[in-house]
Amino acid sequence: MNKASALHILVKTESEALALKKKLDAGADFSQLAKKNSTCPSKKNGGDLGEFKRGAMVKSFDNAVFKKGSEDQKYIGPVKTRFGYHLIKVLYKS
Repeated sequence: MNKASALHILVKTESEALALKKKLDAGADFSQLAKKNSTCPSKKNGGDLGEFKRGAMVKSFDNAVFKKGSEDQKYIGPVKTRFGYHLIKVLYKS
C-alpha cells in the first residue's frame, strides 16, 4: 500500500487530543470536530488531507496511517508529531 486518504484533527496538547477522542468515542462527527478544533488549515475541509503517498507525511504520522489494519479502525491517535497531536481517520489505502 503506497497511497492513502485521511482526515485529521491537529491540536497542541495531548490532553486536548484525549478530550476530543472521548467525544469521538461518544459518537461525535469527526469532520465537525476537525472544523471546530483543529489548528491545521485542513480544518476548513473537515480535516481532509486528500490522497497522499507513503513517505509524504512526517514519520510518526506516516507510520500510523500505513500500519497494517489502520483503515479498519474508526480513528487513530493521539499521534505526536513536531506539529502537535493528531487524531487520524484513514479513509482508504491502495
